Amino acid sequence: MTAPEHDGPTRSLEIERKYDVDATAALPEWVRLPGVAEVAGPERRELDARYFDTVDGRLAQAATALRRRTGGPDAGWHIKQATPEGKLETHWPLGDSGSDSGSGDPVVPAGIVAELADVAAPPYTAIARIRNARDAYALIDAAGGIIAEFVDDHVTATDLRRGVETVWREWELELGPAAPASDAERAALFAEADRLAAAAGGRPAASASKLGRALGA
Repeated sequence: MTAPEHDGPTRSLEIERKYDVDATAALPEWVRLPGVAEVAGPERRELDARYFDTVDGRLAQAATALRRRTGGPDAGWHIKQATPEGKLETHWPLGDSGSDSGSGDPVVPAGIVAELADVAAPPYTAIARIRNARDAYALIDAAGGIIAEFVDDHVTATDLRRGVETVWREWELELGPAAPASDAERAALFAEADRLAAAAGGRPAASASKLGRALGA
C-alpha cells in the first residue's frame, strides 16, 4: 500500500565519523579541532525512527536503509545508501502517511516506493525502532561557517523481529558546509578528530550504523 507524495525529495551526502563511547565519558574538546573558533550548543533533539525492509532483507543486501523519523530538524522519510564518498541521503517530509504511536506500520509514500523500485519492491515491514536522545553541537569557524556538527547520542533500539532491546551511547561528527574541500584536508581534520575523541574515551564505532547495531550486525 502506498500514500500520495506531498513534496519532492531533497538529497545530501553525509561524510562523518562515528565513535562508541561509555555512558560517563566527557565530551571531546572540539575547540581544539583545526579551524574551530566556537562550539555552539547543545540543542536537544528527541528522535524516534522506525526502519523498514522486505521480509528477505533486500534493502540491507543493497546497503540501503529506509526509515521514518519524527523529531529534530530533518524529521521525515529517509533513504540512506552507502557510497564510497559517504552516505547518500534522500529525504521526504512526513506528510500524513502514518501514526507515530509505534502501534502500526506507517504507509510508505508512493515516491519512495518508486525510488526503491530497482532495489527492492514492496511490501516493506518494520524491522527496528530506534529512539535517540540527542544533544547536537555546531563546530563554527571564525567567519561563522559550520565546519561540522557533533552529536552526542543516547540510543534505545529495538529489533522488532527478535524483540531484543539494546541501549548504548555514541558520538557522530558530520562535516558541514564550511568543512575543508580537499580530500587531504578532510583526512587531516578527521585524523585530529579521531585523536580528540580517543583522548575523551571514544573508540571507532564497531558498527557502521545504528540500524546495524540494533540488528546485531
